[in-house]
Amino acid sequence: MSKITLDVGLAYKIKQALSRNGIPDVADLDWLATGDNIAKMRRVRLGHAEIVTTEHVNDCDAQPFVPDGWSIEEHRKGDAFKWDPVKVSLHLDKGQQNGKWIEGHKLRKELANKPVLNANVLDYLLANPHLIPEEWKDTLVFFWGTIYRDRDGDLCVRFLYWRSGRWRWSALWLDFDWHDRHPAAVHASLTLQFDLGTCP
Repeated sequence: MSKITLDVGLAYKIKQALSRNGIPDVADLDWLATGDNIAKMRRVRLGHAEIVTTEHVNDCDAQPFVPDGWSIEEHRKGDAFKWDPVKVSLHLDKGQQNGKWIEGHKLRKELANKPVLNANVLDYLLANPHLIPEEWKDTLVFFWGTIYRDRDGDLCVRFLYWRSGRWRWSALWLDFDWHDRHPAAVHASLTLQFDLGTCP
């Protein structure tokens, strides 16, 4: 077996490849160096194995998770939703921008014609946290496609948030005010179609 020499030139080439392929840190290199992962990747290179891309498809028509004592007030169905972070954006209403706050009931009306994602997507992401974009850790992401009534009879919307090293969910009441750290998860491509449709 020949001795492997990792010189400065090759190390630089690896660094450039990481940057070119949108890999922001060395976590993937650390994974590659663990166990027999590098041997598995070599099998792909030699044509003895192949990489199969997993498609993450969520049934947005299904009955969403309902916490004990809660009920569904509104659930916008959405057929099968194939997860692609590029096709999801975080939407802020004009009433949430520039330091402004908007009451939840008013925000609900403003979002009535927006392609908001429902709670099925939230729960799918909780079950597959590796799919959640890193930048979402800085905010609370709301899934307005499902509106609940809690055990006290108050309307609320569930949200996804990062705390103590893992993703969790909670809910915010519509009686509260919503600001710029309370964006709605929306289907970005449908938002574009909606916006283009309103152009003169």
